[in-house]
Amino acid sequence: MSAHRLVLSLLASVLLATAVQAQAPLNVKVGVVTSASGPIALVGIPQKNTVALLPTKAGGQAIDYILYDDASDPTASVTAFKKLITEDKVDAIIGPPGSPNALGVIPFVAEAGVPMLAPVGTAAVILPMDDKKKWVFKTTQNDGLVAAALLDQMAETGVKTVGVIGTADPYGDNWLKVFSEGAAKKGIQVVASERFQRQDTALTAQGLKLIAAKPDAVLIAAPGSSSVLPQTTLYDLGYRGKYYQTHGAALPDYLKLGGKKVEGTILAAGGMLVIDELPGTDVSKPIAADYIARYKKLYGTVPATFGANVFDAGLLLERAIPEALKAGKPGTAEFRAALRTALEETRELPGTQGVYTMSPADHSGFDQRGLHIITVKDGKWALVK
Repeated sequence: MSAHRLVLSLLASVLLATAVQAQAPLNVKVGVVTSASGPIALVGIPQKNTVALLPTKAGGQAIDYILYDDASDPTASVTAFKKLITEDKVDAIIGPPGSPNALGVIPFVAEAGVPMLAPVGTAAVILPMDDKKKWVFKTTQNDGLVAAALLDQMAETGVKTVGVIGTADPYGDNWLKVFSEGAAKKGIQVVASERFQRQDTALTAQGLKLIAAKPDAVLIAAPGSSSVLPQTTLYDLGYRGKYYQTHGAALPDYLKLGGKKVEGTILAAGGMLVIDELPGTDVSKPIAADYIARYKKLYGTVPATFGANVFDAGLLLERAIPEALKAGKPGTAEFRAALRTALEETRELPGTQGVYTMSPADHSGFDQRGLHIITVKDGKWALVK
């Protein structure tokens, strides 16, 4: 073959390869930022582990997941999000789990037009709704919804005064706000309020102040392992009133770390904690059971509900992606914008911990169907009958 023909042949091969590549569909890229190390690792580890169980295809389109660990550091969350947006060019991001971490990255997803599915406790990531927060969707029950369920239980059981101790961060801030507002409407008085840092190792001073106020009950507003120390401290100081926890304590390690000192605690959370006690008519039960079985088969242990929040993010994307594909190809601004719209238009989608019905004003979408009053009985979770 002459040199001229060889060049033409090589050129034709390159053009053919380029054409084939151009025609080949791009996979949907989803970034996942977890806190698998650092202070909130008990939250982040089950979320990281759950990535292996997320849908790999939707609407005939393959899904690739790109995983980063922010080590529980809000600054590292920002770095990871910037990399996912500018270098990996993802179509959506799941995470991060920490409330301060999630609040810090919202401006970046809004500017880039990338939907974010936040598996966090605080409703501050989506409320009040604005042009930036419209890009964020939350896969846990809103604080106000959980607080209302706890306040109903308190009122029914004669609780008149409550002391609150929460983390000095957006999680604790929002819980104190919504709980205090709801308590006032129920005629329940918040007689003391104390704060602490997640990394604190001693809370005696706060505990003594709470006990001095003589509340009928104490609400602890803290996520993950940080929910344990306030309660064990109060117990050791002799407080024997009622203990309430938020859904931030809904993990196996709370029971292990707290032991007998958390016996009788009451919280409102998804039914996954008491799945064997749920009726067969519960629409979330088969989904949660499937998730638990697959997780246990892969890792040999039962997942915390925090992992389920990431699993539900996968279900939401699986429902939304086929609709978004009608507007554009993965990797385009048109696809990402349509994906955001499709997520917002989610209706009656059962997840592991409730049913999602989103709207422009509600990017969490849960109602009371996903909440159950649960207690600690004999070292295990039990449904309050």
